[in-house]
Amino acid sequence: MADPLAQVETPVCSAKGCRAAARWTLWWNNPRLHTPERRKTWLACDTHRETLGDFLGARGFLRDVTPFTPSPTLEG
Repeated sequence: MADPLAQVETPVCSAKGCRAAARWTLWWNNPRLHTPERRKTWLACDTHRETLGDFLGARGFLRDVTPFTPSPTLEG
């Protein structure tokens, strides 16, 4: 029997239908719902970094964009 933890998938872009590997983290919050310190994340591939950022920015939600760094706990 295969170890289910050995089959951890690579994090992918948050754009609808995109299965490309995540390269960027878009940090955001909705000031109507979240405290100023709270940060939610979307992941983006190189292709969708700008469009996802524009979507969040137009709503005043985008706080920062940084290169994606996988969590050490996800790297079997």
